[in-house]
Amino acid sequence: MPRWTIEKPDQLTFDSVDGVKELGVRIVAGRLALLASDGPPTLEVTEVGSTPLTVTWEDGRLSVLTWEGVLGWLRPGRHDSTLTLTVPKDCRIHAGVISASAVLAGFENRTSVKSVSGEIVLDGVSGEISAETMSGSVESRALTGDLSFTSVSGELTVAAGTPRRLRANTVSGRITADLELKPTGHVTLNSVSGAVVVRLPSGVDTDVTLRSTSGTIETAFDGLTYNGRPGGRSVTGRLGGGMASLSVTTVSGGVTLLRGEPRGGEK
Repeated sequence: MPRWTIEKPDQLTFDSVDGVKELGVRIVAGRLALLASDGPPTLEVTEVGSTPLTVTWEDGRLSVLTWEGVLGWLRPGRHDSTLTLTVPKDCRIHAGVISASAVLAGFENRTSVKSVSGEIVLDGVSGEISAETMSGSVESRALTGDLSFTSVSGELTVAAGTPRRLRANTVSGRITADLELKPTGHVTLNSVSGAVVVRLPSGVDTDVTLRSTSGTIETAFDGLTYNGRPGGRSVTGRLGGGMASLSVTTVSGGVTLLRGEPRGGEK
């Protein structure tokens, strides 16, 4: 099994595009960039903390670690690392950071990213995506696959998303989603006290269910029915011909449904 220990800035190139099917990365602090590429897989290290990087490559799995074990990252010392990895777009991704920021771009298979407080950006990532944070924010750009988001207080922002499935659960984090829903698109957003803001284009075809126990509910779309009752309120109805679905549920967080420009540049 090829194995490297990196203690200073360095670069590795792996000799086969097909040689990396799965990538696992764990760093504590600093910056991480994971990029899809048609070229040979590479690792560029421009900064290493007091704990060296351990790199292994076996049976199509590439691992880049700055800690091993559950509490390895608690060791004293400077933990900042700056890494850029390029691997094939169909590579399965498993990334874990503590306070590091991470950018993932162009992947089309299964992507899993976990963070404590680091900010995560998913740029043009499709396939099946799982993002879990404690307080770190997640920003998704041009989403076309399935995204599952779970957080305590971290924010989720989805820009120009056309998801097949979007599921988000947060306690106090804000959820902001600018979406264009296809007939097969299904969106389920749940929050306790965090506000939820969704923008859909005019002419969208979707069923809508917005519920809150004590939070306000506002919508810019006509034709939806408001129901206020002791212990809860809701706005429900069908926009256009339905088919897609949007469901938002909060306890005390406000819910806002905005109306954007017609989809796809339609008049």
